[in-house]
Amino acid sequence: METISYRPRGVCSQKMEIDVEGGVIQAVRVLGGCSGNLKGISSLLKGMDVEEAISRLEGIRCGMKPTSCPDQLAQALKSAR
Repeated sequence: METISYRPRGVCSQKMEIDVEGGVIQAVRVLGGCSGNLKGISSLLKGMDVEEAISRLEGIRCGMKPTSCPDQLAQALKSAR
């Protein structure tokens, strides 16, 4: 199992850790950010194919920001390709 550690930029969350095995997300942990929303996103991502998660999350914006926590999760997954 591979654990991706990522320091997001431009969002409230401070650190993201994603466990991936065989191209499938096993767990997501996020420090900081909107706790309830990120727990929900983490739960939905569990068992999802990495490429599917990237295609669903990449480009999501938070208000006027050019990024969001979901977009940063996609960037974390892309960084480990």
